[in-house]
Amino acid sequence: MSTPNQQLGNTLWKIADELRGAMNADDFRDYMLSFLFLRYLSDNYETAAKKELGKDYPELNETDKRTPLAVWYAQNQEDVPEFEKQMRRKVHYVIEPDYLWKSIAELAKTQSKELLRTLQQGFKYIENQSFESTFKGFFSEINLDSEKLGRGYEERNKKLCTIIQKIAEGISKFSTDTDVLGDAYEYLIGQFAAGSGKKAGEFYTPQRISDILSAIVTLDSQDPGKGEKKKIERVLDFACGSGSLLLNVRKKMAEAGGTIGKIFGQEKNITTYNLARMNMLLHGVKDTEFDIHHGDTLLNDWEILNEINPAKKLEFDAIVANPPFSYRWEPSEAMGEDFRFKSHGLAPKSAADFAFLLHGLHFLSDSGTMAIILPHGVLFRGGAEERIRTKLLQDGNIDTVIGLPANLFFSTGIPVCILVIKKCKKSDDVLFINAVDHFEKGKRQNNLLPEHIEKIIDTYKSRSEEARYSRRVSMEEIEQNEFNLNISRYVSTSQDEESIYLGEVHDNLVQLEKDIAEARATHNAYLRELGLREV
Repeated sequence: MSTPNQQLGNTLWKIADELRGAMNADDFRDYMLSFLFLRYLSDNYETAAKKELGKDYPELNETDKRTPLAVWYAQNQEDVPEFEKQMRRKVHYVIEPDYLWKSIAELAKTQSKELLRTLQQGFKYIENQSFESTFKGFFSEINLDSEKLGRGYEERNKKLCTIIQKIAEGISKFSTDTDVLGDAYEYLIGQFAAGSGKKAGEFYTPQRISDILSAIVTLDSQDPGKGEKKKIERVLDFACGSGSLLLNVRKKMAEAGGTIGKIFGQEKNITTYNLARMNMLLHGVKDTEFDIHHGDTLLNDWEILNEINPAKKLEFDAIVANPPFSYRWEPSEAMGEDFRFKSHGLAPKSAADFAFLLHGLHFLSDSGTMAIILPHGVLFRGGAEERIRTKLLQDGNIDTVIGLPANLFFSTGIPVCILVIKKCKKSDDVLFINAVDHFEKGKRQNNLLPEHIEKIIDTYKSRSEEARYSRRVSMEEIEQNEFNLNISRYVSTSQDEESIYLGEVHDNLVQLEKDIAEARATHNAYLRELGLREV
């Protein structure tokens, strides 16, 4: 039986599938998720306002189409500035009554010609006047004047009325708590990713793969002292997309009875950056508990990560990442002296995979763990990548190599690997897990089932060995293989062919010929008795 969270996700997806028509999935995603976010902000704000105003909060009957806050604002205009000041202090934002979801939904229901104009004003207000540090640029990529919605104002307004009315009707049957809305948001992101093809790689890590990375860094978080909770002070995803991977780490940590001090993420794509911020808030992460930066990780343009003094450098106990595979970049000559790359050298222009990894390694704490998804090529390619890989191995930074099946991603069919990176690992070998044959085949994509993930995590945790699946390999053997980490060199999944004994095969053939001759003789005897021709 599906949970309310899944039911809401399914309901909203059916609405999206029905209404988007010929509109590109990416475009419709941005509209629908923004409206869902507005609903969350509105409900959260109204709940806080009711608590703040106490007995002064208006109680309206069901026939009144106004919001309680609209009534209170009209009756207490002189008190509005002080009230909004309190709300900014307590919930860190303000939404004027006209821009609340209930007001917008009522305009949609009545097919008001003012809906589009009110939405534009509302988005602008939330971005610039509500609480600038939190919401600046939130809706910058939502173009309500786009011809994709309609050719003129009236046509676009009518389309928006239909979309919002359907969403309002669909959501009204469900709880509005953060778990339900947050999970529905995640479900929709996944569904839209499925229809986005290669573009999905820009913002979405399949949930099952996310589970593996999250479990690894959660397992490796520092053991607490007696009577203390497990805690990760800071977690980073420097290619965070929609933020799902970071939220999964938070979820796994909570399930383990622990906490995370603060979440950090970086994202280059402005639309996806906004999705990540919405995703955090929708999951109940306070704006003081996360910091998502819009910028280029390879250029390291985030001010808080540019501290050269090692004593003041920001470090992270857990780093997870799914950077773009074999991304082409243009490093300048000066980047050869960049503190992230100086000791290892620059990754080639054709593939920035190791540039991303070295970025994470630089900011990893001595006791921290990084789990990063990369294409298999990083394990065996030569040139600059071979030199980087060799130094990482010689310095004891590569702890585990996990090979995953092909065709797990929406964006590519290639098989990928997970590298587990540490600055101070405990073992002097490298654990190889070859999970390429452990999956459920799907029509368009292959899937990892819970038992496949559990097997990977259990093997990683115990560093156990199993024929054709996992093996601990000494540095001496890796060096003999010229620091090539191609997984099949160390853990082959092929089955030994059954031995064939030619003498035994010959004896069996002789016996078969004898049996055939006896059967033919018996058969011909019956035919003679019947007066029929023998064979």
